[in-house]
Amino acid sequence: MASLPILMADVVIVRECRHGQVRVLYGDIVGVEGDVMVIPANSRLAGREGLDERMQQAAGEGLREACANIAKERRKSNLQPCGVGEAVTTAAFDLPASNLVHVVGPDCRRPTQDNFRRELMRNSYNALFEAVENLEPRKTLVLPPLGMDVFAYPHREGARMTMEIILPWMDGEEDPGVDMVLIVTHEDNFLNNMKTIYRESEDQFPGVDRTRDYRKGKIQ
Repeated sequence: MASLPILMADVVIVRECRHGQVRVLYGDIVGVEGDVMVIPANSRLAGREGLDERMQQAAGEGLREACANIAKERRKSNLQPCGVGEAVTTAAFDLPASNLVHVVGPDCRRPTQDNFRRELMRNSYNALFEAVENLEPRKTLVLPPLGMDVFAYPHREGARMTMEIILPWMDGEEDPGVDMVLIVTHEDNFLNNMKTIYRESEDQFPGVDRTRDYRKGKIQ
């Protein structure tokens, strides 16, 4: 297991999977250190609202310039800077990571995306996983739950999908090269829904619960 990151958040759930741990944290993702950090981007990579905007502001002007350059190059080929279900990578600049992965999840404020939100959500996570597997170092992955925040994905469904997608990735036959996944949220409603679905379905998820062991100090 890689050395543990500096946490500016409270650990709520700890689950041990075949290839490492998945933890749910309550707090500010901007202060959580890791090798790879995920930004919930929009299709323009513009960083103009919600958590995307706050993370880009924390990263500094260098990130905005990098995103603008990606957008400019992709538009030369008549492509969106980063479409729904796609991901691009940049340096982390002033954020506490080595690399950033910008992932565009479904925007449920738009009926055309809301109607296909489950499929689009899976596409977004698959794009994230593919991007992460091409990065070094990647022992610690820090990410917000995709599709939440201003994108308005239903929290109960989104919490379940988050666990149903990430846990099998960390517990599957193929080692993704990640030792620790930190799912960080500052949204009370999402966290309460996550606690509920975890309590209801904990025995159905891949891996083994280690939350009590963490709280008792048996693991760090």
